[in-house]
Amino acid sequence: MTLTKRDLVIRISEETGIVQQKVLDVVQKTLDYISEALANNDKVELRNFGVFEVKTRKARVGRNPNKPETDVPIPARSVVKFKAGKEMRQDVVKLPPKKR
Repeated sequence: MTLTKRDLVIRISEETGIVQQKVLDVVQKTLDYISEALANNDKVELRNFGVFEVKTRKARVGRNPNKPETDVPIPARSVVKFKAGKEMRQDVVKLPPKKR
């Protein structure tokens, strides 16, 4: 199952009695501020949830699976990393391993 932004809005609206449009505005503003902070290379720490951080991946050489003899340079780039908070880690650790 996937939890979407729409699902969050509906649940929060039902539990609080706040109109869905107002909840959507708050949720969207929150996500916008998180994205803006990360774009400014700031760390976003949400206590008991986790930490979002921008890290730099080193440049490396990759291989084209269709032409393994050809090297493909992959440039360095910035990526967003997430480290779950203590409470989230404890909840997730209780889950049984997922079969693929």
